[in-house]
Amino acid sequence: MGSPVVLGIESSCDETGAGLVRDGRLLGQAVASSMDEHARFGGVVPEIAARAHVSSLTPVVSRALAEAGLRMKDIGAVAVTTGPGLSGALQVGLAGAKGLAYALGVPLHGVHHLAGHVAADTLEHGPLPDPCVVLIVSGGHTSLLLVRDLARDPILHLGDTLDDAAGECFDKVARVFGLPYPGGPAIDRAARTGDPGAVAFPRPLTGPGDAPYAFSFSGLKTAAARWAEQHRIRRARLPLADGAAALQEAVADVLTRKAVAACDAYGVGTLVVVGGVAANSRVRALAQERCRSAGITLRVPPLRLCTDNGAMIAAVGDLLVRAGALPAPLDVSIDPSAPLEYAALHPVAGSGTGAVGRADTAVRGTLR
Repeated sequence: MGSPVVLGIESSCDETGAGLVRDGRLLGQAVASSMDEHARFGGVVPEIAARAHVSSLTPVVSRALAEAGLRMKDIGAVAVTTGPGLSGALQVGLAGAKGLAYALGVPLHGVHHLAGHVAADTLEHGPLPDPCVVLIVSGGHTSLLLVRDLARDPILHLGDTLDDAAGECFDKVARVFGLPYPGGPAIDRAARTGDPGAVAFPRPLTGPGDAPYAFSFSGLKTAAARWAEQHRIRRARLPLADGAAALQEAVADVLTRKAVAACDAYGVGTLVVVGGVAANSRVRALAQERCRSAGITLRVPPLRLCTDNGAMIAAVGDLLVRAGALPAPLDVSIDPSAPLEYAALHPVAGSGTGAVGRADTAVRGTLR
């Protein structure tokens, strides 16, 4: 008999996701998004997101079970995002996960949201090579990581964004360009007919004296906004396609240049690109081109696993269960600003934001 079926629940932002994984294989998943409700505000409204999770959680779990051909009694463990994310949204997912785990009498595992993005790739391409370099690019995070055993080992940060994340840059510039929210897909669509070399947007932190693996997209965002504003001042037509293509090229250039350089510096033969911005067509294409030239294997999850989903959380839970990780304690809480150190995230109620609870400490001691 194999490992138990792990139900994963994701509710860190505006997607309510449920997924079922056993032995590294995705059995079924479902996602409900409240994106349309946020679009008129130009960004995610935490209260709206939390209310949407309340109404979507049970139907999403039911749909995932139906897709997998399973019943509630078949679940052997529950994994849930406990951070980082929106506080109210995380609370809804955790409350639902606790209720299910305790009612079924199965272990509960708190999972770091970003570790979920890393694990999402395993559902398509199998176990991660040890080691591998992982580039996480999303609306709130841009990081270069050195990953060994995701369930057992600490995650080494090679570099992180110093200000805006890549996806945040896309969202903010899209608004200036008059494009709808979310900005990433809108920029990608607009760029299809544009000239990526039409505008000389900067490549931040790529100089010889800059931190080699750190990111900064605030200056790029400002440069794009000033470029658009200059056209408005002159009452000239904004060449939207060219601006979108040039912005997208600048972001993709910086991301892939640093990621390939990290692989070379650390002698790693595999680059894994994950997160919502990994769905961007130019990021994927340029990563493939540069990895091919450098002799590096590139792994990118399919589009349905790039954005937030419950399958990625179930994938982490499945890895933790098979590694013998201790489950979360009864008083597990959320950590909206949790740093990515380990895949397991078990903050205890009352420990304060950013603190790591007793169970996570125990997991570290057991799995090292």
